Amino acid sequence: MFEKRDGEKLLQTDPADMPADGHIVFIGRIASPWTSRQTCPKNMRAAREAGQAATVLIDPAYRDGLLALERASHIVILSWLHHAPRALIVQRPRHAAEPKGVFSLRSPARPNPVGLHIARLMAVDIDNGRIDIDAIDVFDGTPVIDIKPYFASTDAFPEATIAGRDEK
Repeated sequence: MFEKRDGEKLLQTDPADMPADGHIVFIGRIASPWTSRQTCPKNMRAAREAGQAATVLIDPAYRDGLLALERASHIVILSWLHHAPRALIVQRPRHAAEPKGVFSLRSPARPNPVGLHIARLMAVDIDNGRIDIDAIDVFDGTPVIDIKPYFASTDAFPEATIAGRDEK
């Protein structure tokens, strides 16, 4: 459970208690060195700075989907942040003076706790369903929803900014 901070708001109904409607399946799990909130990096930059590689383990039924993935230098991993609270709609991050809506944050606490991670692809082993990546910022055992190749030509926007935030 989490502790609500001043200025934070909860939804009237926790999305975790609502009937499923997306038919999302998990295609595998992430093997990472992170087992607690205290040790898990808060973002991919911090994960890379920690110097700990990780592995995405794909379930047998989905392994054929890895064919030709090795062509990509980087991949996008969509994960299900299954330990995150889902009812928190307004949050006050520790580093922020004012509360912010969940959709203006990258926090894992959100109605649908989908994680977005861009990782350097190190190796692919289709037979064993193993994808080695440079780093990850999620707990060991986190479910994987999808994997996509990262295309710098269409996915990167170097001019993108967030007002009032130092991106250094």
